[in-house]
Amino acid sequence: MKTTVARRQSGTGVAEGAATPTSQYVWAVARIAMGWIFLWAFVDKLFGFGFATPAGKGWLEGGEPTRGFLTGSAAGPFEDFYRAIAGAGWADTLFMLGLLGLGVALLAGVGMQIAAGTGAVLMTLMWSVTLPATTNPLIDDHLILAVLLIGLATVNAGDTWGLGRRWSQLELVRRYPVLR
Repeated sequence: MKTTVARRQSGTGVAEGAATPTSQYVWAVARIAMGWIFLWAFVDKLFGFGFATPAGKGWLEGGEPTRGFLTGSAAGPFEDFYRAIAGAGWADTLFMLGLLGLGVALLAGVGMQIAAGTGAVLMTLMWSVTLPATTNPLIDDHLILAVLLIGLATVNAGDTWGLGRRWSQLELVRRYPVLR
């Protein structure tokens, strides 16, 4: 993980802003937990285990992964747009590939910058489905997840309990740091 260069010491003797082993583990747990959120969403929507996706309505059984959320939650200024793409084959495919890619990248700790960027876009789009917000006028869990995804990439959370450090040593990743 990156360690910030601090200008002064805190009362604990740890440089302010420095990554500590505890903070590295906290970010690693957050990365793994978020990876499981995305991977589980993919698996549940693929097979229809009866959690968020009703049994018998999995993608493999002809279900449409985007239809339920986009038709049941769409409101506000983008309602017509989201209802129009609900259940479209291309939207279902992109959504499922996104969930799978995010889940695998976060669990493995690789491709964190791309996962953070695409995941933040996905979460922001999901937030925009439900505008205007009903429980808080500005923030909901989708935006918090977007911010956390960006945080995971900025602290190289894939290096702790993940393959990020090894991944970063690959020639391709060194040549194209966005793959980090």
